[in-house]
Amino acid sequence: MAISYSEHSIEKVTFNLDKRLKEKVVALKNEMGVSFSSIYNEAIADYLRRKELERWELAASQAAEDQEYRSFGETVGEDDGGLYEY
Repeated sequence: MAISYSEHSIEKVTFNLDKRLKEKVVALKNEMGVSFSSIYNEAIADYLRRKELERWELAASQAAEDQEYRSFGETVGEDDGGLYEY
């Protein structure tokens, strides 16, 4: 079931959560005075940002080990940055 709030679309999801972890989330929810949804949304968004950063770091590491890519980078790096009219 999806609910639309202006340009945002909200979809209800169900998932399993370890009981001890849920107890900690309940305590945090009560302490902060926020909803479960806000905690879960923030946690998932943060998880996705970290995973995206890990993918970028892995790609950069692989690129650094790729000799052909490094040679290309060195060639491009030799450009003096000047603008030329042809």
